[in-house]
Amino acid sequence: MKETLKVEGMSCNHCVNSIETSVGKLSGVSAVKVNLGDNEVAVEFDNESTLAQIKETIEDQGFDLV
Repeated sequence: MKETLKVEGMSCNHCVNSIETSVGKLSGVSAVKVNLGDNEVAVEFDNESTLAQIKETIEDQGFDLV
């Protein structure tokens, strides 16, 4: 599955690395790419429950999903 999430609060490369590293470590995630200019996080994952984990992980990093 592929999903692109709108995320607010990302402002620098540290934000990008934080999200890509933490989401990339989740079981079931095969790819994650942050687009800082568009405030988007594109992820590839294996099932719907993984999407919930992805969203929670992003929020736990201090960012807001739109």
